[in-house]
Formats: sequence, structure tokens, C-alpha cells
Amino acid sequence: MGRITINNNLKINGKISLLSNDFSNQWYGIEINEANTSPDLTRVAGTGYMSYHATLPIHNLIKGCILNDNGTVNYYLDPTNWDLKSTGGASKLNGDDGQVMMEWQNFYYRVVYSTPTIYQIRISLNPIAGYTLVSKHYISAYESTTKSGATIYMASVKNNTVAYRGGNGTVAYDAQDNTLLGMPRTNYNRTNGRIRARNRGTGWNLYGYNDHKWLFWLFAIEYATLNSQKAVDPTLTVEGYKKGGLGNGVTTANTTEWSNFNGYNPFIACGASDSLLNGSGEVSVTKTNFGGAGVNRTFYANRYRGHENPFGHIWKMCDGINLKVSASISEVYTADNPANWNDSNYTNYNNKGLYSRSNGYMSIALIGDNAEFIAKVAAGANNTYYCDYFYQSNVLGLYMLLVGGNAISGADAGFVYSSTIYAPSLADTYIGSRFRFSAA
Repeated sequence: MGRITINNNLKINGKISLLSNDFSNQWYGIEINEANTSPDLTRVAGTGYMSYHATLPIHNLIKGCILNDNGTVNYYLDPTNWDLKSTGGASKLNGDDGQVMMEWQNFYYRVVYSTPTIYQIRISLNPIAGYTLVSKHYISAYESTTKSGATIYMASVKNNTVAYRGGNGTVAYDAQDNTLLGMPRTNYNRTNGRIRARNRGTGWNLYGYNDHKWLFWLFAIEYATLNSQKAVDPTLTVEGYKKGGLGNGVTTANTTEWSNFNGYNPFIACGASDSLLNGSGEVSVTKTNFGGAGVNRTFYANRYRGHENPFGHIWKMCDGINLKVSASISEVYTADNPANWNDSNYTNYNNKGLYSRSNGYMSIALIGDNAEFIAKVAAGANNTYYCDYFYQSNVLGLYMLLVGGNAISGADAGFVYSSTIYAPSLADTYIGSRFRFSAA
């Protein structure tokens, strides 16, 4: 769907008079009441535009493409078959033609408060007064792997050759059921992840906090719920609105079985859910001998708007956010400009407020003027409020944000399942990320 335009021409005495554009009602979103324990939300829209919740003009502009390292689109993927280019002919998802990315167009947002605890998160394709721009950008369709060589490049590809061995890179697994070939790469710290993403050139960076924030809020607006683990329901409401959620995701593994299978390394190959294309839902993946010899296990790789495993499978590191724990307070600092991203201080970062100093299921988010999803209060349950767990540390220091959970997270997981207990120097087999490109 293309950008929506409004005809503002008015005929007066048989002549056309050009009026200034008035986009003030052309928005849609959700309302959150912090007193409401239910994760389900009220859909809201500007006068005359509730149909946007069925047509989803911003959501439907997100589409898969193959992106060159210079940031230009090599080609778009056929929305009915990613094995083809949108213009015809075979596509290549293996990295030969570029990176498999999801393209996001410019859109605008605003948080509007009716009381300090009741507010609306609104989005629009048009520059309404008081709204903030989210610039055009690209997010990896897959959990990122790497291309090995003299220089290591972060990659979003569907490729099971040795150059794209994922996890911690264990070679001995290559010809076995627990192979890491074609899997997301893990076991690197945030500093190295940032370097590997930037090795592609100007504009490439590790997955940003704001990227995940808007992936979550677009889900919440589309499905009118904060519970991303609701069962997948392909039917629509009578108004044509989405129902359900994205299912459990890859969160149901048994910890002993996973450890024995491949030492907590990834086991869902990049592109496992490609049959869902630019869409959302889940795809079953059976892993041979995962539970021991002769014991197969079935998992469900989910997808949101073309982004595979937005939660679950492996934790995802977020860049552009540093969490500061002091003696009596814990603070969120974010930086919109990737040039300022670092792992050691808060210089040129903005203080977004205090976050919870208790572990628990997130009940109230920071929100503020920029829709921050970090937990302000964690006093809920896995079926109330945000339905996702929040981990924090009271030990003084600078911490990174991990989101989404991993393959054994169960009901704790979801879009805003968050861990703030690790320094950016941590690396582990069940922690990876995505990556992004933006020319802005």
C-alpha cells in the first residue's frame, strides 16, 4: 500500500482553490489505562479513520528486500514467494545479492495523555503537528548470523555453508543433527556485534533499542494487546481487525535437552519461517533427536511482519541503550544517533527516567513522551498487563538490555521480556542480535 494522500482542493465559484493539507485526524493507535490489568487494549483513531485498524497503512508498507552494502535496494522480494524477485526471476537469499532485510518507511508518532495513567500511542504516515518522525530504515529479517573470513561481517542470510556457521562456531557439529550451519551467530559481546555490523559500511549498525520498541508497538497496535504470546488466530473481527498474537514462539525447550543437544546454541535455522513472507504467524520446525536419540521435538518459529523470531530462540542484544544502576536508583539512558553508541558511558545519551528495582512481570512501562517500553513497575503476572518478565540488578554499574528471551523462557517470554543484569562485555551461546541499516 502506498502513502495515503488527501485531496484538499475545494471548488469555489467553479474555480479550484488549493487549501493547506490537514492531516490531524489521519492517525491510528491504542489506548492504555494503567489501572486495567487486562493486556487487551482499546483501539483508537482520528475522527473518521477507524478503518486504518483494518487497512493498517503503516504496517503494510513493511516489506522484504535484498539490500546492498551501500544501502541501496538491489531488489524487493515477491510478497507471495520470497524465492522470486518482485519483478520476476529467482531471488538469492544466501548473501550473493545482498542482505535479507525488512524495509520500514517514514512514519510519525505521538504519546497523548488524558491523565498521567491513561494515554494513547498514535502513529501516522503524515507529519501531524506535535508528532515525532521515525525515519526510514531497514531491520534484518532474520536473527543475525555472520560471514567469516579475514573480516567478520554481520549477515542476514539463508545459507548453510561453513562461512555462515552460527552459534559459538563449533565445527564438530557440522554434519550432525545439532549442526550450527545456517544458524544465527551467538557468543559475541555487544562491542564486537557493533563492529561486525559496521564492517558492512556506513549506516550499518547493531539492532537498536528504538528498532525493537517500534516493532513491539506496531504489534500492539495491530493486535490491540500487550500479550504477544497469545495463540495465533488467523481470523478477523467483524470489523476486519486482527486477533490473537504470535504464539509461544521458540520458548518451550527443556533446559537439559537443549544443553545436551548443542550446549544452548541456536537450533532454528535462519529463514525457517520464510513461508510467512512479509506476514505474521508461526511455522512448525521439527528437530531430530533433540530430546535424545530417537526423540524428536517440534517447535514453532514465529514471525511478525517478516521479522523472524522477534522473541524467543535466543536473547537479542539492543544497542543505543545503557542502563545505569546507582546506590538507590536505576536509570534508562538512550541515544538515537548510532554515532554515540558505546559500552562505557552515557555521553550524548538522554535520561529517560527510572526503571524498576524489582524483578517481576512488567505492569507499568516508562512510556514518557517517546513510548519507552522498559519496566517502571514489575508487579504483574504472565497473564496481566504486559505479560512479560523483567530482570534487573541492584549491583552498581552500566548494563545492556537483552530482549525477547530464549528457547527455555516459556511464559516469561514475549516482545518486552527484558534482562538488564548483564554488562555489555557478556557473551554466551544463547545471546545474539539482529542488525539494521539507516542512511539517516
